Amino acid sequence: ARSAGVGQGVARIIAMKLLIVTQAVDSNDPVLGFFTRWIDELAKQYEHVTVICLKKGTYTSPKNVRVYSLGKEKAIKSRFIYSLRFLDLAWKLRADYEAVFVHMNQEYVLIAGWLWKLLHKRIYLWRNHYAGSWLTDIAAAFCTKVFCTSRHSYTAKYRKTELMPVGVDTERFYPDERVYRKPHSILFLARMSPSKRPDMLLDALVALKREGVSFTATFVGSPLPRDEAFYQGLQSKAKEAGLSGVVSFLPAVPNKSTPDLYRAHEIFVNASPSGMLDKTIFEAAACGCTVLAASVDWKGVVGNEYFFRDTVELQQRLKPCIVQSKETRSKKNDELFRAQSVSALAKRLSEV
Repeated sequence: ARSAGVGQGVARIIAMKLLIVTQAVDSNDPVLGFFTRWIDELAKQYEHVTVICLKKGTYTSPKNVRVYSLGKEKAIKSRFIYSLRFLDLAWKLRADYEAVFVHMNQEYVLIAGWLWKLLHKRIYLWRNHYAGSWLTDIAAAFCTKVFCTSRHSYTAKYRKTELMPVGVDTERFYPDERVYRKPHSILFLARMSPSKRPDMLLDALVALKREGVSFTATFVGSPLPRDEAFYQGLQSKAKEAGLSGVVSFLPAVPNKSTPDLYRAHEIFVNASPSGMLDKTIFEAAACGCTVLAASVDWKGVVGNEYFFRDTVELQQRLKPCIVQSKETRSKKNDELFRAQSVSALAKRLSEV
């Protein structure tokens, strides 16, 4: 298509039919709500898009998109039933797709990879996480390509892996002067789990309080049932350290509500280990926050000044940011955000 010219290349892209497999299609989902925008942008690249998800919520799809749910929103909890329904749909809809894009969950490839291979469907897996196992390796073996955003992701080791933009919706994430940005304010927005390391920020805040540094901090996110004790421990620790008046804990919010959260804070902290490169890092920066992150990938983008390895370094980075209270958005950042936008991601994915 490329050798035949740009016009024919575009026509071939439009004529393709894609199957997307994901966990949730719900614009109100606090963790995966962003993915509806990915679907919207990918729909612009293809003649027809079919989506199979574990659960479906609020979503108004483009005309060329059809969404099928495995039924989690109906309180069905059997993984066996999910697997059977998934295989049934993968077979029944086989004429509606030529390639498969599996988002995050390798389990779908492990369940249906053999079937897609028999049907001669190209398989593409998006998996961006520092952890992995032999099961990840098996899933990757079925795939034509594997996608991630971090050079430190477990999946970055494969020769078939392609690094991708993070997929930020730059039409929604931008500074807005109408939203009051509270001075000396810090935001942590993530699922409240040990892997996201909110305790690292809390320990740094306790140390800063001892130094007499004035600040406010907001932790936004909810725990999974298995992490409820961990979350309660964070709240208890903040109270025992005398931070009740300056540190608040709020439940998870839909992705569509996060732009104003970023805009209301001066500093955003992401403590996730390298290998994840959370999308929230770029969302916060796009909204004008000073961003401190523990990702080596982020260090490669902005330098050592906004990178930390542990609680001590985080404390050291936070103090001047709190005192100076300066925004980091610049022309250079504008170029960075365009390169990391959801439209740029959809274009790259369709090209591959």
